[in-house]
Amino acid sequence: MVTNTSGKKKTAIARATVRDGEGRVRIDSQPVELVEPEMARLKMLEPFRIAGEDLRSQVDIDVSLSGGGFAGQADAARTAIARGLVQHLNDAELRDAYMDFDRSLLVNDVRQSEPKKWGGPGARARYQKSYR
Repeated sequence: MVTNTSGKKKTAIARATVRDGEGRVRIDSQPVELVEPEMARLKMLEPFRIAGEDLRSQVDIDVSLSGGGFAGQADAARTAIARGLVQHLNDAELRDAYMDFDRSLLVNDVRQSEPKKWGGPGARARYQKSYR
């Protein structure tokens, strides 16, 4: 059985394919062990630490990432992997464990950066005014 899921964070989108296998996790066609920086790799593998490493040996996961930076992509991949595992295994206990740990494992973070407006250097900041 093959399960397709996705995760989003800011402008990053991750699409994950979960299938029965022997524990291969690939991010953009390369093994997750080669992902740099290390914090991003640890973030992506968080769903396995909560579910148990024995679960990893049962499935193969392919994740394709697009948009955003490395931190947003790591969060998006984490959501896609967790959703994929829950959907593939159809396990309510695993879903509850993810929800108890962190809701963003299963639910996308909808926050977006606010667009810049006229009259200032950023979204809210205004240019300084001189009186003399």
